Amino acid sequence: KMIAERTTWVHPLASPTSGRARATRKKRTFLKKGIKASFDPENFLAKVGDGKTVSIYQNGQIVFSQGDVADAIFYIQKGNIKITVVSERGKEAVVGLLVSGHFFGEASLNGQPLRTTTATAFDECLITRLPTATLIAVVHDEPKFAELFIADLLNWNSRIEEDLIDQLLNSSEKRLARMLLVLANFGKQSKLEPIIPKISQKTLAEMIGTTRPRVSFFMNKFRKLGFIAYNGGIKGGIEVHSSLLNVVLTDQPRGSGIHYETALKADSFLPMRSAPRRK
Repeated sequence: KMIAERTTWVHPLASPTSGRARATRKKRTFLKKGIKASFDPENFLAKVGDGKTVSIYQNGQIVFSQGDVADAIFYIQKGNIKITVVSERGKEAVVGLLVSGHFFGEASLNGQPLRTTTATAFDECLITRLPTATLIAVVHDEPKFAELFIADLLNWNSRIEEDLIDQLLNSSEKRLARMLLVLANFGKQSKLEPIIPKISQKTLAEMIGTTRPRVSFFMNKFRKLGFIAYNGGIKGGIEVHSSLLNVVLTDQPRGSGIHYETALKADSFLPMRSAPRRK
């Protein structure tokens, strides 16, 4: 979809009712409908043979581990996958969370012999495994699948680049706000989705490179400001409101368009110090 949308361009000063704009909208709609109607990756992968396997992974089950032989690509039909890496000193970091409809384990395509990350099921997952040789053959023989696969790789690469810039330039509060918006698919759909059920503050801390107490502090702050809400029930999860975007876009609390500064009272968010006891 991303590649198809970039094949047309409209001058920024063109009227939305002009002939060029109408023609562009029709062409873009045709491309979207054509790709969506003519190609379904799950149906296509179901017909691919030559070593393909489909497996169910339970929450916490490892799909592949760091140091394993890299000889296959995986596609998430259902569920969420957590990608982590462990340093030589044993420190673990979360590289990212992948949702259904995405590929992972693609490092084997560049001749990398061993896995540099670990992929773990974050909930119940349905995963398709394709040997590297099979995937390469499919990419060569099926242009529409190749287009989808390349678009997914570019999207993941852009996400990693954005995470790196975010880590270098932004505060931990902004990094957390951005991560919550990303996990809620902000900007990709008309309605925000609840975050992965029961995602821990420890996992969020590992994803943005900070400590769990700081994540807890900012999550409470966001909740009191109405930026997020905790949902009860079996699934749990966190409901992210679009107003959280103010934290990402605003350098200073003032002038954010909401009563941000009024809500940020010291007695609401700062840890209370107990008065010294008199002897």
